Amino acid sequence: MRPLLPRNALMGRDTGWCLRANRWGEWSGVRRFFSLVSRLGDGMFWYVLMAALIVADGRDGLAASAHLAATGVIALTLYKALKRWTRRPRPFASDVRIRAWIAPLDEFSFPSGHTLHAVAFTVVALAHYPALAPLLIPFAACVAASRVVLGLHYPSDVLAATAIGTALAGLSIWVVPGVSLLG
Repeated sequence: MRPLLPRNALMGRDTGWCLRANRWGEWSGVRRFFSLVSRLGDGMFWYVLMAALIVADGRDGLAASAHLAATGVIALTLYKALKRWTRRPRPFASDVRIRAWIAPLDEFSFPSGHTLHAVAFTVVALAHYPALAPLLIPFAACVAASRVVLGLHYPSDVLAATAIGTALAGLSIWVVPGVSLLG
């Protein structure tokens, strides 16, 4: 059975979407916003969240933060292994029309570690504190978008990272007794 779109067509669409999103970075306000979101997504936002949970909710906050930290360590190990295995060049390294608006943290593109962590942390945090959804869901979405706008990832890197982060968080929630997304 032939695929609906040949591989080159899929890669061309991925590059095309990346190029369109990357052009948004030409506007300094957009570039500054996504640069800040990306920087917060490096870890600072999540570390502050974990500390705030401990301060605000004591032992329960500590348990949630430990769950987030353990999920983060697994996410880090997984995404680094995937990057070493796939070795996909970053968009700006593959297409001169795409500009890296900030420096990347590493050489390879697939999957987006920022997105993987943002999604996994968001899902795990919401299993503990569903009321944080209005803060965490938009932030995670902005982190994911920032990676494409800033020229550091293809949309497929972000989509794959979203799926991996969701699966990792789901497994993490399933393993931890007394924690559920369903209430």
